[in-house]
Amino acid sequence: MNAQLLRRLTATLQLLRNFYTTALFFEDRIETWDVYNPRMKMTWAPALVMVWAACVSPSAEATPPPKPSKPARASAKEKVRAQAPELALGVTDTGIFSDLDKKTQIALASDLQPARVRAEHHPALGVLILFEGDWPLKVYPTNGAKPVQVGASRLMLRPGDAAELAPLLDSARFNVVSKRTHDRDDDGIPDVLDVLVGAIKTVHNGANYGGGYRRIDYPNGDIPREDGVCTDVVVRAVRNAGLDIQAELQKDIKRSPASFPMVKKRNANIDHRRVKTLLPYFKRQWEEHTTRLSDDADPLRPGDVIFMDTFPKRRGPEHIGILSNQRGASGHLLVINNWTNGFKTAEMDLLEFVVVSHRFRLR
Repeated sequence: MNAQLLRRLTATLQLLRNFYTTALFFEDRIETWDVYNPRMKMTWAPALVMVWAACVSPSAEATPPPKPSKPARASAKEKVRAQAPELALGVTDTGIFSDLDKKTQIALASDLQPARVRAEHHPALGVLILFEGDWPLKVYPTNGAKPVQVGASRLMLRPGDAAELAPLLDSARFNVVSKRTHDRDDDGIPDVLDVLVGAIKTVHNGANYGGGYRRIDYPNGDIPREDGVCTDVVVRAVRNAGLDIQAELQKDIKRSPASFPMVKKRNANIDHRRVKTLLPYFKRQWEEHTTRLSDDADPLRPGDVIFMDTFPKRRGPEHIGILSNQRGASGHLLVINNWTNGFKTAEMDLLEFVVVSHRFRLR
């Protein structure tokens, strides 16, 4: 018999002996120890057996706690992913409200599939553009301090960008390009992405709804940035991509007056700030897309301009906004817009209950 088992048996016998002595002491006070005790729900004999079993059970004797294991060292890739994200895009954006560049960032979707992602490096522009299929998602500066090797290319990224891109970059889906396409203002940001960036800036700017008729400059005229209506959000955001809707609309009205029956006399102060006047221009000059909220063949895209019918009993749309890259509680993309009196430019979850009459994308 080993020493450990002997110690357990000795302790058990001692407990039984003490228990038996106590029982004899109380023998004249109770009729029998086999009387059912409703509180304990057992008799004395089973109790003795349980005490004995507990004493001889291997679990009864305390075992020394296991020695704490050393935490596993994080891999280099895990350390990169733990890096805090960058607070701003960090690229040079030739557009509106340059003072807000330090606040403007684009968050990637949490369910983004790496296999669907590709990247283009533009060394001459100092940017890396991330795409999902053919749709640009985000632009990154390549003048950072952290070297990242992708195939034969060595990128210099900011630490937060390197962490974000670590699970996404793959040499098989990476190209170095020199030709710029769809970049009106030559800042390295694709036009459709530039519109989204401009719209995000209008949210940070937070203009109060209002403004009314004002005399403004031409071209590139604007009312004071602390004010604005729904059309001002779109005009400002699109101007961030290098396109001046104020001037383009005036040219289009001059080319085809019959397409704008609501305009009796051209007025560069106000024409581009009226929804019904903008609609013919968008139909003629922009790329029109389906208004269905779910269409795999033609999905809603951040930066798309949408016209909305907030008063179905009235003919035609009377509100306009830009689709965000963020989703609301409804699961739909939020709409960057300036809703009405008492509101500021903001992202709102509108698509669940507001009718979209038209959707357009910059060509």
